[in-house]
Amino acid sequence: MNRTRNLKLKTAPRPGRIAAVRTGKAVSRSGAQAFTLIEMLLALAICAIVLVAINGVFATALRLRDNTSGALEESLPVNRALALLYQDLKGTVNPGRSLAGDFRCGVPAVGATMGLSGEAGSAGLDFYTTTGTLSDRAPWGDVQEVFYELKAPANREQAGMDLVRCVHRNLLATTILAPDIQRLMSGVQTLEFDCYDGAQWRDTWDTSNTDTNLPVAVRVRIQLASRPGQAGGEPSPIEMVVPLAPQTHARAMAEESL
Repeated sequence: MNRTRNLKLKTAPRPGRIAAVRTGKAVSRSGAQAFTLIEMLLALAICAIVLVAINGVFATALRLRDNTSGALEESLPVNRALALLYQDLKGTVNPGRSLAGDFRCGVPAVGATMGLSGEAGSAGLDFYTTTGTLSDRAPWGDVQEVFYELKAPANREQAGMDLVRCVHRNLLATTILAPDIQRLMSGVQTLEFDCYDGAQWRDTWDTSNTDTNLPVAVRVRIQLASRPGQAGGEPSPIEMVVPLAPQTHARAMAEESL
C-alpha cells in the first residue's frame, strides 16, 4: 500500500511544470500564426505591382473604346452620304422621259432649275432619279431632281465645307421652288464627280448641250479636310464608282410611246 502511494507521488507532475508546458505551447501557436514585417512588405509590393498592371490594361481598354467610338461617329455621316449617292445614281432617269430632265455634271448650269448656284464653282452633280417616296405631306411621283454640291459650313469654326443634297419633288410646278436642302456631312475639302463615256473619264457632262446619253459610270471622289492637331497628314480620299445604264433620247422616246 505504501509502495503504491510512493509511485503515484513520483509520477505525478508538478503544478509549475504544467504551467510551463502550457505556456510553451501557447507561445509556439502564436508564433506560427503571425506574419513578419518582411512578409507584409512583400505582400504589399506584389499587390501594388498587380494593381499597376490592371490599371494599365484598363486605361488602354478605355482609350481603345474612345478611339473606336470616335471613328464610328465620324464614319456614320460618310456612310450615309455614300449610300444616298449610290441609291440616287442607280435610279438615274434617262433624259427625254416623262418628267425627266437633263443630266449635268461640272457645268455652270448645275442647280439652275432649283435656283441654286454652287458656292464651289461648277463642282456639282444635277440629275433626275426614281428615289422619291410617296407620303401624305409630299404627294408627288417617285421621280425627283437631286443636286449634290458643297456649301459653306453651318459651323464657321470647323474646317472644310458641308456636302449637301438638294431635292426638288414638285416637277410640275410652273415656277422655281425652293428645294429641300439636306446637309449630309461636314469637313469636306473637295468634291469631284467624273463621268465615264466608255473610253475615258471626263469631269463635265451635259445632256442639254452635246451629250445625248447618260454616262456609262460616275465616279465620286471626296477629300476630307485635315482637322487641327490631326496626326498622319491629310486623310486618304474616299472614292466610289457607280455604273449606270445609258440610253439615247430616241430610244427613251420610243419606250414612252409603247
